Amino acid sequence: MTVPRPAAASPEPPRPWALLAELTHACPLHCPYCSNPLELARRSAELTAAEWADVLRQAADLGVVHTHLSGGEPLLRPDLERIVAAAEGAGVYTQLVTSGTGLDEDRLSALRAAGLRSVQLSVQHAEAAANDRIAGRPSSFAAKERAAALVRRAGLPLGLNVVLHRDNLDTVGALVELGESWGVDRIELANTQFYGWGLLNRAALLPTREQLARARETVEHHRERLAGRVELVWVVPDYFDGIAKPCMGGWGAVSLTVTPDGTALPCPAAASLPDLDPPNVRDRPLDWIWDRSPAFARYRGTAWMTGPCGTCPRREEDFGGCRCQAYALTGDAARTDPACALSPDHHVVRALTDPDAGVTPPLYVHRRPGAVPQVR
Repeated sequence: MTVPRPAAASPEPPRPWALLAELTHACPLHCPYCSNPLELARRSAELTAAEWADVLRQAADLGVVHTHLSGGEPLLRPDLERIVAAAEGAGVYTQLVTSGTGLDEDRLSALRAAGLRSVQLSVQHAEAAANDRIAGRPSSFAAKERAAALVRRAGLPLGLNVVLHRDNLDTVGALVELGESWGVDRIELANTQFYGWGLLNRAALLPTREQLARARETVEHHRERLAGRVELVWVVPDYFDGIAKPCMGGWGAVSLTVTPDGTALPCPAAASLPDLDPPNVRDRPLDWIWDRSPAFARYRGTAWMTGPCGTCPRREEDFGGCRCQAYALTGDAARTDPACALSPDHHVVRALTDPDAGVTPPLYVHRRPGAVPQVR
């Protein structure tokens, strides 16, 4: 792998406004598209509530105003209320990202009293049986339905997140209608990003071009119908469009991730990159990590760029695409993201998205802790 020389540090790197706080990798669901790493962090290695409180205070001092409290399933943290209260005390807006499993009236009341501001609920399919099959857990759809009702009664903003793939893309209209019936304020239709378990299951999860074309039309129809009532977000599937998306708004530009064991990353999947040597919040303060760590500086800005990215007029918009995707597809994180039609490696993506007609995709592997499977 080609390791670029870190770009010269600017006098004042951009300030982050968002923090993805991965509180745990433990989860009652086993979704095959999960972007958590194949080697999940142990519960014994997780940051304590006091350590998270310190991270959140430092994040606020750095400029962060919003945090997703995520996982895994953050409700499995018995000290979640303390973490929410710490964020509220630091002036950081909190959104709970949850499967809904384990959320009851008492727990939601305690979280709201601690300062929780909003909830994002995941759903895998509009039909209960299919939802439970994809999630790998019986009765998970019923738990989500109950959770949605609890959040609405509590008066908190509620968003629905749906990760789209071959197994549910044809039901996107029903998924939008499900969110509408549950009274959500926002629906995020996020086509699968192939990291972690999603990368392992890529061959099973990749949709067809025909599926995507139908889904786009359906989404546009519902977007017009729901305008002014429900925000409908379609996250572009960059494998198919030929346009690379900027990595989280640019590497080390607007957000950072802290994993359950305290590893700090410029994007959620960056731990997959070899030789990155990401810092840990137990060892370094967050301002040093953001401003001075080689890991955060490595692909920040445009000076590191090679190949067509270096002279591309879009380089300040897409920042060369996703570094983790470039590594996953080429073995070199410094190459142009092959999702871009201008990439010399774009044929790799074309081969993945234009499979032989009639080929039956393999069964996916559900996300489970334990033995680490080999990525295909």
